[in-house]
This record gives sequence, C-alpha cells and structure tokens, in this order.
Amino acid sequence: MRRWRVLGPRLLVLVVGLGAAAGSEPGPVTCGSVVKLLNVRHNVRLHSHDVRYGSGSGQQSVTGVSAVDDSNSYWRVRGKTSMVCERGTPVQCGQSIRLTHINTGRNLHSHHFTSPLSGNQEVSAFGEDGEGDYLDDWTVLCSGTYWVRDGEGSTAVGFLPAEGLRETLPPQEKQEGGTFNDLCLSSCTESVPIVSALSVYRVDILLPL
Repeated sequence: MRRWRVLGPRLLVLVVGLGAAAGSEPGPVTCGSVVKLLNVRHNVRLHSHDVRYGSGSGQQSVTGVSAVDDSNSYWRVRGKTSMVCERGTPVQCGQSIRLTHINTGRNLHSHHFTSPLSGNQEVSAFGEDGEGDYLDDWTVLCSGTYWVRDGEGSTAVGFLPAEGLRETLPPQEKQEGGTFNDLCLSSCTESVPIVSALSVYRVDILLPL
C-alpha cells in the first residue's frame, strides 16, 4: 500500500548527493537538471500529482512516496521567476531557483495558507506550464560557491522561500531555520504520527542533461 505524506512548512533542508545518476560525475547541480529528492529520515521522495488539497490553498498537493520508480517524483531545477538560467549553468549558493514538477508543469510553491493537517505552513505545487509567481522562488542555502553533488552525498543545502514570506516566520522558526512536518493524507489506511523536525534530503536520482 503506497503512503503519501503531506509536506508542511517553509524551509526544506537537503543533503545533496549523487544517487542513481547514470552517466553523471560529481560536480555542481546545474540549471535544467532533473532530480528526485529523497527524505533521509522517512525514506520518501518529494512527490506531486494532479490531486488538490481539500482545504487551504486548494492547490496541487505535495507529498512524499516510498516507491523508487515513481514517475511523479521528478523535479527540474530552473531559474527564479522571470529570469532565465541557461541549461548547464551551475547553481550557486544564495541563488534563487524554482523546482518544477515534470509531469504537471507546476512549481514547488510557498504561501500564507496553513497545512490542512499539521497547521504549519503549507507547501503546494502551483502555476501552469512552469509559470506561476514569485512564491515559486526558493533561495539555495549552502556553504561554498555552488550547490555541489558528490558521491558521498555530503553537501548540505537549505531552500528558503520567497522574501515576501520570510517576515511572517515565527521567531522560533527564524532562529532554528524552520520546521518540516510529514503527515499522512486522508487517503492513507494507517495513521502516521506527526513528526516535527528539520527534514534532511539528498538527490536520489539526477538525470544527465
């Protein structure tokens, strides 16, 4: 039985590594790259498909699935809204990017709505044909010059949402860098306990350009 888990707040903390990336070598993540992001704690991949939240924004839901071969877990790394990032350009630490869902063309999106189950900030997928608004923009937080992937999966990266939402973060979240709740959608047959923690991800699959 496949489980879906709602992804809840504003800061996505990742460990970026080279997983099953056929034909690729260690180096920076680049614009145009197609990735799968694995939640190390729960062993689920960032997932979305054309099912909308029943409350809150009503936008396309973003969840986590355990299936390795799930075709709805691919995301393309792109430049921020209204900016072109040429294919193959290394992504710099501090750069604003979009993560666009391959199968639906909608972008990972932050906004002021609360998650339907956790009460934390909701994360959704938004836009049409890869175009939405500035709340699709996420700033890459990492040390060094570039968002680097390597065979050890050792590069830690955070994604901070658009600047317009940062001032709404509660003081505790501003200090600690945010929270990330994983919850089971109502379609799950078994209950999943609420988990409040910074979630660590890595690039599980990176397709060559």
